[in-house]
Amino acid sequence: MIPAAPFLCVITDEAYCPVTLAREALNGGAAMIQLRHKSASGSQLFTWALAIRNLCREYHALFIINDRVDIALASEADGVHLGQDDLPAAAARKLLGNTRIIGVSVSSPEEAVQAEKDGADYIGFGHVYPTVSKLKEHPPLGPENLQKTVQSISLPVVAIGGISIENAPILISRGASGVAVISAVSRAENPSKAAFELMRALQKSLL
Repeated sequence: MIPAAPFLCVITDEAYCPVTLAREALNGGAAMIQLRHKSASGSQLFTWALAIRNLCREYHALFIINDRVDIALASEADGVHLGQDDLPAAAARKLLGNTRIIGVSVSSPEEAVQAEKDGADYIGFGHVYPTVSKLKEHPPLGPENLQKTVQSISLPVVAIGGISIENAPILISRGASGVAVISAVSRAENPSKAAFELMRALQKSLL
């Protein structure tokens, strides 16, 4: 089940130990951790996944694996997050069944509508603002396109890309259920404090 809005998802940073970062983020109030590491071996991903899964259960948070349906199944993660070039959500659903969560990255309302038809449980929309965490093929999409996407589907939408304490509340006001960050937490001097402050900013946006 997707966390209640507004929530914070922290995506692991390949420059830091995923388990350590997950622990710090959860301690700061993150409700979802996504394990993402493109260059790690399957064996290493599985080892990290088991450790982070246990942490997430301790904190009653969701644990999502990026891309790898096989690792998600083997580690008993809560679900998987898929990009447009990954295994289609409909195919992933056949493997994962109905008890696990599927998120899909989109950059337009049209892609979001298709993801919903294919059985996604939530949408990752971005990048909303400029970001240096990942190479991008298109310019920032902005809050307006986020809002259009939110209005086009019935699924929760998680905003990603250049999220900060300053702009996160804007995205919640435009309909996002949560925000996903990498560097805003991983590159902070105190990741736990950074996660806590982000969550506080999100909660204030509802007042």
